[in-house]
Amino acid sequence: MEVLAPALELLAGRRLAVLTGAGLSTDSGIPDYRGPTSVPRTPMTYQQFVGDEELRRRYWARNHVGWRHMHHAAPNPGHYALAAMESNGVVGGLITQNVDRLHEDAGSVKVIDLHGRFDQVICLNCGDVTTRSSLARRLEELNPAYAATGDAGDVAPDADADVAHTAHFVVADCLVCGGMLKPDFVYFGENVPKDRVAAAYAMVDHGDALLVAGSSLTVMSGLRFVRHAAKQGKPVVIINRGATRGDDLADVKLETGVSEALGYLAAELPGRLQQPA
Repeated sequence: MEVLAPALELLAGRRLAVLTGAGLSTDSGIPDYRGPTSVPRTPMTYQQFVGDEELRRRYWARNHVGWRHMHHAAPNPGHYALAAMESNGVVGGLITQNVDRLHEDAGSVKVIDLHGRFDQVICLNCGDVTTRSSLARRLEELNPAYAATGDAGDVAPDADADVAHTAHFVVADCLVCGGMLKPDFVYFGENVPKDRVAAAYAMVDHGDALLVAGSSLTVMSGLRFVRHAAKQGKPVVIINRGATRGDDLADVKLETGVSEALGYLAAELPGRLQQPA
């Protein structure tokens, strides 16, 4: 792929830290928030979730339907390409802004789920963590008619489905203390845990270059790692359809298919990796 020649030349012989975003999972059937063809959305904030019972009911109703869609999503060739590059030493670690866990499903091991994970639920009162699949069974028991008739419509990357009728949905509470349950990922208006951010910075520090795949870098939680790498003088390559907030920091910016690009790099880079003496 001639278009990828500049990226291949820059990354050859280097161990990579990788930052991925929603644009990588679109080939798995999970829509992007900000891609060129994305439906405009206004995600719920943490403050709305905890402060408004009706909005919280609406969210869980939509999430209940969206979960079924997300739960069946499978890794695409881009996820498998990154897993392969980790196994052969090209990728030293991966930071993902996605909550879909598709990197782990594809076989990646050194993964930091920056914004959390959609397959877990946490109690905001006692901190108990349970699986989203076990909560799905409870919600189906509490809402049998809803489970049978719910229509997913458009589904966002956080499993928020476009569902019209939510007023009579019954929300489940924590089985341990009766407290409020929340998906175990970071909402807008909520901070990424400090230890997770520190681990991500360390991953960038240990890499020779930073590869960004499928992220618009619109939110600071991802952009800061691009700025960090650039400040250290490390090469930055961005692969994303559409402009990103980090374009001015990139040594190479490519607007091409993310999965195809990663597959090409996975085939070409291992043979150019410099092994330690």
